[in-house]
Amino acid sequence: MPRFAANLSMMFNEVPFLDRFDAAADAGFTAVEFLFPYDHPAEAVGERLRRNGLTQALFNLPPGNWDAGEKGFAALPDRFDDLQQSLRTSLPYAQATGVKRLHLMAGIANRSEPQAVAAFQKSVVWAAEFLKPYGLDVVIEPINPRNVPGYFLNDFAFARDLIVDLQIPNLKLQFDIYHCQIIHGDVTMRLREMMPVIGHIQIASIPSRNEPDGEELNYPFLFGELDRLGYDGFVGCEYNPRGKTTDGLGWFKPYAGVKP
Repeated sequence: MPRFAANLSMMFNEVPFLDRFDAAADAGFTAVEFLFPYDHPAEAVGERLRRNGLTQALFNLPPGNWDAGEKGFAALPDRFDDLQQSLRTSLPYAQATGVKRLHLMAGIANRSEPQAVAAFQKSVVWAAEFLKPYGLDVVIEPINPRNVPGYFLNDFAFARDLIVDLQIPNLKLQFDIYHCQIIHGDVTMRLREMMPVIGHIQIASIPSRNEPDGEELNYPFLFGELDRLGYDGFVGCEYNPRGKTTDGLGWFKPYAGVKP
């Protein structure tokens, strides 16, 4: 049975960020993820996790000026220093939360430019080597161009091939089903093909990015497929609730309380 992690950047927005840990636990989640914790002290985030018996499944490395449109540095040749600093910034949060995987964002860059491809590979290798002594995985995530125009990493096959070619044990694929369906379709076959390199999965309805309870995909079938494939990682609920978060958790009730 899948182990679901509530995404606290998108869910339970009815309460302040730190109170969302309590809300997620009260709703039956045993794990959480979020985009960025850096506006809050690492100790405060860790305390909320421990208080509620929650596991931290994932969070992103600092992306730069998010409000100005920055989406990471990894594919930007002139931002390698910022990439290195972002990893150092993340460490206290990783240690306070006990997270095992961090998402390295590629940034806005043209994948047809060799300099961007080289910068991305250099950043991925450096990040994986930097985090290895701390027992941390790096995950890279293709993101669809409708939501983030110009994002460098917008192809699942490119990401898969890079991971396979590099053969770095702590480098994995973040497989967001929502993004995959928009970019490529044929989600089930891609899950089957790419499962050996997948380190984290995320879900949302398509095309609205709401609760995974309808629209294009049959999520009960996909959840069963994850079991059939032997996936034992987390499934992040990276969706925008249609209304109050708890009112839209009917889909989750059969899975509530599943322990990590």
